[in-house]
Amino acid sequence: MKITVIALGKIGLPLAVQFASKGHEVVGVDVSRRTVDLINSGIEPFPGEARLQEQLSDLVPAGKLRATTDYSEAVPCADAVVLVVPLFVNEDTAEPDFGWMDAATRSLGEVLTRGTLVSYETTLPVGTTRTRWKPMLEEISGLKEGVDFDLVFSPERVLTGRVFADLRKYPKLVGGLTERGASRAVEFYRAVLDFDDRTDLPQPNGVWDLGSAEAAELAKLAETTYRDVNIGLANQFARYAATAGIDVYKVIEASNSQPYSHIHQPGIAVGGHCIPVYPRLYLWTDPEATVVAAARAANAGMPDYTIGLLEGAYGDLAGAKVAVLGAAYRGGVKETAFSGVFGAVEALTQRGATAVVHDPLYADEELVKLGFTPYHLGEPVDAAVVQADHDEYRSLRVGDLPGVTAFIDGRRVSSSEQWPGVAYRAIGKATI
Repeated sequence: MKITVIALGKIGLPLAVQFASKGHEVVGVDVSRRTVDLINSGIEPFPGEARLQEQLSDLVPAGKLRATTDYSEAVPCADAVVLVVPLFVNEDTAEPDFGWMDAATRSLGEVLTRGTLVSYETTLPVGTTRTRWKPMLEEISGLKEGVDFDLVFSPERVLTGRVFADLRKYPKLVGGLTERGASRAVEFYRAVLDFDDRTDLPQPNGVWDLGSAEAAELAKLAETTYRDVNIGLANQFARYAATAGIDVYKVIEASNSQPYSHIHQPGIAVGGHCIPVYPRLYLWTDPEATVVAAARAANAGMPDYTIGLLEGAYGDLAGAKVAVLGAAYRGGVKETAFSGVFGAVEALTQRGATAVVHDPLYADEELVKLGFTPYHLGEPVDAAVVQADHDEYRSLRVGDLPGVTAFIDGRRVSSSEQWPGVAYRAIGKATI
């Protein structure tokens, strides 16, 4: 097949590589000339994705994968077009910002040809494929969906850093606007993906047709919103446990020993492109979902709560120099989307503290561009807050933070034994 992938980011490029590795001719489209040039040189444009560089080094010289900024070079006569363009959420209004996706859809529609299967993989509010993308593509292309081309939704279900493994591990969900479109999507994804055997699933691992685009859209929102709600509940348990002299981690471990309990871990923040974002997309179409709204609010308030723990352990923070350990939203991933570092620094600043930020994945100039003052281990500091669970932070000791008198473990990476003479606090544990 001739396959086009639109948007060669941390999901789109591994997808393009996966399709090409199955013997298909793949052309990727991206607005970034730098990204396109690096890919065409066989160089990964971003680090950290397992096996990506290895496969680029094989596929690009073999002519199986190339990139372009020109839709007219990539889209006409394609058997399938897969879009993984980012969808943003306005932080103030919590409304989806379709700007980039609208622009990509218009560019696609201008050069779309008959017989093409179009699949959107970007997570969307329920109904978007049918009510937004279908009429837009039909109007711009002059073609009719279900007759001249087919449109489906098939959500990506992978995490950056392990995309190729996740593509094999999880069923590929598809939902069409017509039976023909759904059938074509099932056939397409079966031809470009491989699946691990899984005996724990109610049906064989592979491509699952959910019956409609709306069902596939809701499935992705449901699985991610569940995680946000679950973490929100864990954070509520943690906050209560700390006031009652209870170690919430022992409680969660005990509860989860029974097969019907799956309580997640509490922490300083819920970050990333998915978990803090998709509940807002769900709420956009179901504003009466009070449970979802309450969990999102609870999680959004955790950075300020954590700095409150520091205030209780240290005292008045005015004038204190506080190191926030971790700019990334989670350990080992160089990404700050909705990271708790922003809320933590803001909460410290509001209390009169001087916030400095350390992250082993970021150079000083990168931290400065993010608006932070860089901190280096070994420099004097009054207090510290763990924001990201980088492995490097698990071995920290008093000597790494000279002068520290309070250490707030926002990710449960340490223990009080590692901090003799220091006021150690962890979310969900009684005051030590």
